[in-house]
Amino acid sequence: MPMEIFDTMGAVLELSPVLDLIAASALLEAFTQHRGQAIRLEANGVQRLGGQCLQVLLAARAAWAADGQNFLIENESDEFTASLELLGVPAADLTYARNTA
Repeated sequence: MPMEIFDTMGAVLELSPVLDLIAASALLEAFTQHRGQAIRLEANGVQRLGGQCLQVLLAARAAWAADGQNFLIENESDEFTASLELLGVPAADLTYARNTA
């Protein structure tokens, strides 16, 4: 289950090391609890990313963009980045920063 931290910029979730089918429901629940507020995901500890959690991440990113809230992924581990590449998803597709200009 992701660890939760709060700062002045909204919620910060530390992603679990293994993001597979088993982790998908906990990840979805964490996003559901923070819907409507900016969120930052710390991906530095991710060792494996599976398709199911990638789907949850992409759906959450779309939901945050629809709400006009920041959805940022920071400090990606090499394994997280490699998994995204293997699954054919550019890392930039997982982030949304609202335009404040």
